[in-house]
Amino acid sequence: MGPRRRIRKPEAPRRRPASPAPAPPRPGPPLGAPSRPLARRRYRVLKEIRTLQKSTNLLLRKTPFCRLAREICAVFTRGVDFNWQAQALLALQEAAEAFLVHLFEDAYLLSLHAGRVTLFPKDVQLARRIRGIQEGLG
Repeated sequence: MGPRRRIRKPEAPRRRPASPAPAPPRPGPPLGAPSRPLARRRYRVLKEIRTLQKSTNLLLRKTPFCRLAREICAVFTRGVDFNWQAQALLALQEAAEAFLVHLFEDAYLLSLHAGRVTLFPKDVQLARRIRGIQEGLG
């Protein structure tokens, strides 16, 4: 027979120390004034825009874009799978990103002309329509 275990007596639950009294509410900013987190978010967004405008790297990921390009190629060639050179895919991605950036620039100018800051789908549609068939891709 092994050593006997000691039976523990059930302890009374320990009391938690009293929580500190709640602080008096701080006066918030008046209605209509920008709050602190909003100003921080705006600063962060503007900083991100500046860094993206300075950079020359691609905005879309290479692997998903390559997958999409191959899928579209398979649709137009009725299932025949072509081999793509890496440089050809990069050139296609560069052209696609330049087209999209230019389109969004034009659409944003149209939204500013309408007296808005928010870009709506109708701005993009109007930009494509103004460009015409060749530059708006149909």
